Amino acid sequence: MAVIPYDLIYRTSKPEKEIDRANEEGFKASQTSAETVALRRLGYPVQVTIKEVTEGMPAQGKLQPGDVIASVDGTPVTSARKLTELIRAKPAGTPRAFAISRGGATQTLTIAPETQDGVPRIGVTVDQKQPHPFEIKIDLNRIGGPSAGLMFTLGIIDKLDPTDLTGGLTIAGTGTIDVEGNVGPIGGIAQKLVAAKAAKAKVFLTPAANCAEAVANHQPGLPLAKVATLDDAMNALQALREHRQPALCTR
Repeated sequence: MAVIPYDLIYRTSKPEKEIDRANEEGFKASQTSAETVALRRLGYPVQVTIKEVTEGMPAQGKLQPGDVIASVDGTPVTSARKLTELIRAKPAGTPRAFAISRGGATQTLTIAPETQDGVPRIGVTVDQKQPHPFEIKIDLNRIGGPSAGLMFTLGIIDKLDPTDLTGGLTIAGTGTIDVEGNVGPIGGIAQKLVAAKAAKAKVFLTPAANCAEAVANHQPGLPLAKVATLDDAMNALQALREHRQPALCTR
């Protein structure tokens, strides 16, 4: 029998240190998104504030540093990313209604984005703030990647909201989360279901995009609650508290 080095047969596309670094960055990003989404749910909204206005661009003479952008065409600006999405949602040259707060007063300004680098822009840089009267610290060792985002979010809400989210039940789950509260898929769902079953969880919050794989690896007695957003997860937990069945994964 010949002994052959593992790396000669199973080549990885990335060095181990690079994978570890990516996992660490994903973990930190998941914490940031979780805090943003949880705080917004708890009544501490994101404030997207103008930092700079670019000379010669559509925002010049209309927006100014310190302005807080509340909405675009009536759609709330819930994050800096959301502002970018809203600006790009219609063709350049389309007049858009920007509701802003300036010096405590609210007003609405009309700005028509122009094309720059192939996309509609108004010519501003922004700062995203979310004032709140306490500090949030997540301190977990030996965990990497973004897959705990949803559970981080629920954990923060459960800690700060008087409502007992679980109603005393053991709840397991997984899923990434972005700053808009969308729950994304993860890897290793089969293994996570085994661990949840071993921990005697009563339900598993399952990213909608992982439902088919989760059903294929279903653990008896562990219902798979289907969640695509934080709202879905909150509704599922409310249903459990009220002894109702939440929306479940199907094949």
